[in-house]
Amino acid sequence: MNKEYKRIFVIVCDSMGIGNAEDAEKFGDKGANTIAHICDVCGGLKVLNLERLGLGNLGNFKGIHPIKHHLGTIAALKEVSNGKDTMTGHWEMMGLKVEKPFLTFTETGFPEEFIKLFEEKTGRKCLGNYASSGTVILDELGEEQIKTGQWIVYTSADSVFQIAANEEIISLEELYKACEIARDLLMKDEWKVGRVIARPYIGKKKGEFKRTPHRHDYALKPFNKTVLDSLKENGYDVVGVGKIPDIFDHAGITEEIHTDNNIDGMNKTIDLAKKDHKGLIFVNLVDFDAVYGHRRDPIGYGNAIVKFDEQLTDLMKEMNDDDLLMITADHGNDPTWTGTDHTREHVPLIIYSKTLMNPVNLGVLESYAVIGATIADNFNVENPGIGYSILNELKRDDNG
Repeated sequence: MNKEYKRIFVIVCDSMGIGNAEDAEKFGDKGANTIAHICDVCGGLKVLNLERLGLGNLGNFKGIHPIKHHLGTIAALKEVSNGKDTMTGHWEMMGLKVEKPFLTFTETGFPEEFIKLFEEKTGRKCLGNYASSGTVILDELGEEQIKTGQWIVYTSADSVFQIAANEEIISLEELYKACEIARDLLMKDEWKVGRVIARPYIGKKKGEFKRTPHRHDYALKPFNKTVLDSLKENGYDVVGVGKIPDIFDHAGITEEIHTDNNIDGMNKTIDLAKKDHKGLIFVNLVDFDAVYGHRRDPIGYGNAIVKFDEQLTDLMKEMNDDDLLMITADHGNDPTWTGTDHTREHVPLIIYSKTLMNPVNLGVLESYAVIGATIADNFNVENPGIGYSILNELKRDDNG
């Protein structure tokens, strides 16, 4: 019988897909492959830790070689929910199957009725209200916001209503209050989007506008109990790092840790590894998606993967014998693909422990929910949703 792992670290490399989703054509993504195409553009990636763990055995990734004796148990995970967005992916990981995709307003912008109500309740008019990259729309409308004090509102291919505000013109307190108002209004069935996002920035003119780390997401509550709730109810730590608490609307979280970027997120995860916890440390590294994927920057994305790999050295060093590490993603976002949307792909699952024996390649597994089910099995708590455990595949050294 395997001993229980005391701590499980789940790191979501936001959008780091590995292609080959069987239903990709349905989403307009046949042929998309985030890691493979980044490797092609970059001329290969030098990621020694990920290579040793077995990433190169999950696909044909230039510069990331398949190896015979990889250190991690690996798999490709197939998404079974209907969608390819952040919330769908993370919720599925923790046991929820999203049957009905979240509403999007990519082609039309938000209805005039909603915009008028939002303006009345916040006391400011709106600029924008169309789908755009967050950095592009700041260049288009940032100077006008400085002159008029109006909100910049926009959406994307995701189910989001985003509100950008220059911190030197509109306070964070007012911006967050406006997001709360929007979240309340957008609970109406015909307007119900997955997230409202505060997008504060600074700068005085086009070309100089820059987002600040004070982003805040206002998500829908999960429609059912998740593995996070089961862990919390049974007295385990559930530490949400980065935007994890926002994605689950803070449900099932016992400690929340804000991060400024990927590097900061990994540094804080490494610090957590030095402390005493029993339970789950659940991390989202958002820059892969927000800074590089959506902005179609494969070189920047590749450099970020290399930096993540470097920081893995310190994290793996700090891990205890009874710790388990899971590295995965929530969807794809191929930076060489058309448009700026996420891409429907399989995601990697790389599992490592210092006491893991005989790591294997499990092939393609049904559902991201394998992750949550395995965590629930390890801690002997209820898995209230979908997914099956692969804990028995993770053989531990009896002396571990």
